[in-house]
Amino acid sequence: MYPELFDIQLPSFLGGQEITIYSYATCIVLGTLIAAVYTRWSAKKDLGITNLSNTFFYFIFIAGFIGGKFFYYMQNPQLYIENPSLMLDNFSGGFVFYGSFVTIIPFIIWYLKKQKMNVLAMLDIFAITTIIVHALGRMGCFMAGCCFGKSTESFLGIIFPTTSVKVHPTQLYEVGMLVTIFMVLIALKKRKQFNGQLFLIYLILYGIGRSTLELFRGDERGFIIQNLISHSQFIALCLISIAAYFYFKLHKQLTINTFNN
Repeated sequence: MYPELFDIQLPSFLGGQEITIYSYATCIVLGTLIAAVYTRWSAKKDLGITNLSNTFFYFIFIAGFIGGKFFYYMQNPQLYIENPSLMLDNFSGGFVFYGSFVTIIPFIIWYLKKQKMNVLAMLDIFAITTIIVHALGRMGCFMAGCCFGKSTESFLGIIFPTTSVKVHPTQLYEVGMLVTIFMVLIALKKRKQFNGQLFLIYLILYGIGRSTLELFRGDERGFIIQNLISHSQFIALCLISIAAYFYFKLHKQLTINTFNN
C-alpha cells in the first residue's frame, strides 16, 4: 500500500517545510475535480444550466469534509476527547461517507432551490457525480490501508500495513459495487420515467450494497446495536426507506398524470 505518495520541500521563502502528499487526499481531490467537470458538462447538456459557480463546488467540498470528519470522530468520541492531537491528521484518511453525504445533500437542495433550478433533475446528475468521487475515494482508502475487512483465508485476502493477517479488501469490493451502480444509472439515464428516479435508485442500490459490505468490514467503527447494526447500516436502512417512499410517490404521481392526459 502507498499511504504517502511523496514529499514536497517548500522553498525557504515559504518556510522551507516538508509537506507530505497523501494518496487518500489525492484520490479525493482528483475525484472531486472529475465530478465537478462532469456535473457542469451534464447540467449544461441535459438541462441547459450554465450558471453553476465555482463557489458552489467549493462549499460542497467543505461540507463533505466537515461532515465526513465529524461522523468519523463520533464513531469513537472518547478517543478524540482524550487525544485531541489525533484530530490534526486530516488528510491521511479517516472519513465516513454517509457523514459527508447527509451534510452535502441538504446544502445542494438548498442551493438549487435558491437558484430556482430543477432540484430532482440535478439530483439525478449528482447521483452519478457522487459515485465518481466515492469510487476514487475508496481507492484512496485501499492505498491508505483503512476501511479494511475481516480476516480471511480467501485468495482475495490482502495484508495491509495496518493488519497482521490477510483481510478482505472491502475497499475494492465497494469500488466494484460503485462501478456496477454507475453502469446501471448510465444505462437508465436516457430511459428514466421521472426526475429524481436515478437519485432514488442510487440511494436504494448503494444502501443495500453498503449494508451487505458492512458484514465483511473489520476495522473499528461505531455500532447502533453492538456487533449487529453499524452506524452505516442504520443510515443506509433509513435512506432506503426514505428513497423507496419517494420513489413510489413520484411514480404514482407520474401514473396519475399520464392517466389524466
